[in-house]
Amino acid sequence: MSIDPAVQALQEKVRSQSAFVGAIRDEVGKVIVGQRALIDGLITALLADGHVLLEGVPGLAKTLAVRTLAQAVETGFQRIQFTPDLLPADIVGTMIYNEVEHSFFAKKGPVFSNLILADEINRAPAKVQSALLEAMQERQVTIGDTTFPLPQPFLVLATQNPIEQEGTYPLPEAQVDRFMLKLRVDYPSPDEELRILERMTVGLEPSAQPVVKPETILEARRTVYQVYIDPKVERYIVDLVVATRQPKDFGLPELAGLIRYGASPRATIYTTLAAKACAFMQGDAYVTPDHVRGVVRDVMRHRIIVTYEAEAEEKTSDDIIDSILRTIEVP
Repeated sequence: MSIDPAVQALQEKVRSQSAFVGAIRDEVGKVIVGQRALIDGLITALLADGHVLLEGVPGLAKTLAVRTLAQAVETGFQRIQFTPDLLPADIVGTMIYNEVEHSFFAKKGPVFSNLILADEINRAPAKVQSALLEAMQERQVTIGDTTFPLPQPFLVLATQNPIEQEGTYPLPEAQVDRFMLKLRVDYPSPDEELRILERMTVGLEPSAQPVVKPETILEARRTVYQVYIDPKVERYIVDLVVATRQPKDFGLPELAGLIRYGASPRATIYTTLAAKACAFMQGDAYVTPDHVRGVVRDVMRHRIIVTYEAEAEEKTSDDIIDSILRTIEVP
C-alpha cells in the first residue's frame, strides 16, 4: 500500500520538530521529581496555545514546575501572588505621569511576559481575576488609550488551593471555562518523596538549562494545527461533549440527575487541539481515539457542573467523564 507523500512529509516533519519535547521532559525532570502528568499537561497547553488551571494542596511543586518550564523553554516568567488587596493595575499596568515632559506614559505590568504564574488566583476579587482573564482571551491589554499586544508565546498558569475557602473569591464558571486544561496535582509516591528529600536537602537547589527557544515553540504550534484528525474521531469528540448535556440520548439516563450543566463548545475545540498536541508530542501526524481519551478529562472536568444530588453521592465530574468514556463507542 502506497503512502500519500503529503502524509509522509507531515509525519517526518512532526517527528523532527517534536524532538524537543523529550529534551524538555528530561530538563524539567532534573528539578521536578515525578509529576509526569503535570509536566505533559503544561507542554500540551504550550503547544496548543491554551491556559491551565492547576489545583492541588500547597507544597506539590506547582510553582517550581512552572518556573522550571520557563527555564527550559528560555522564555520570560512572571509570578503574581494574588491577594485580596491586589488591583487590576498591579497586573496589566497603568498610566504614569512624567513631570519632566508633562505627559503620561504607559507603565506595563507583569502580565507582559511569556509564562505567567497566577498564584492562588481565587484569593483576589473578581475585578482582578477579570483583568487577567481578559488578557488571556484577547491576547492584548489596553492601558489608557493604547492597546498593547502581549508577547508570544503567552501562557497563564493559575493555581488554586482546593482545601481553603476562607478569604477566597471562587472563579465564576464562565471565567473558568476559558482555561483549556484543569490539571489536578496529587501527592508524590513514597519513592518519589524519598528522591525529593535527597535532592532538596543537600544545600544545592537544582535548576534547568534552556533546551528550546520560543521561536521553536511557535513553529511547532503551526505544525500541531496541521496534525490530521479523521472525521470519525471528530464525531467521537463531539459525542463525548454532547453526552455531558444530553446523557439520555447516549444511553446514560443515570447521569441526567447528576449534571446541572454540561460542557460548552469550548470543550469540543480544546479537546481537539489538546489531542493534536498530544499526538505531536508522541511523534504522530494523526489523532487517534487514545489521544482524545488521554486529554478529555483535563479539558472537561472544570466544564461539567454537577448537581447537589451528585455532591451528596460524592460523584465528581471525573466520575461522570469516566462513565461517558465507558459508554460512547470508540471509532
